Amino acid sequence: MKSIIIIAAVALFAADPARSQALVDPNKVAPEYREAAEKRRAEQIRQRECATKADLEKVLPRDRTLYLNHCLEALAAKQ
Repeated sequence: MKSIIIIAAVALFAADPARSQALVDPNKVAPEYREAAEKRRAEQIRQRECATKADLEKVLPRDRTLYLNHCLEALAAKQ
């Protein structure tokens, strides 16, 4: 039984921590895909901005998706 616990603990510590998706860098993309990369980067920035607002307003996890969708729609309406 001890060996199973030790193996599980080693597996947990050996696993890489989960990281958020990195922002797309349009300069590192082939020229034919640069426009799409710029659009994706703009979308990622809007998503992060809304997530930061949700964190600051301490939105509950159960309400977070609704809040983020509403925030993204509001940002799209402004543009």
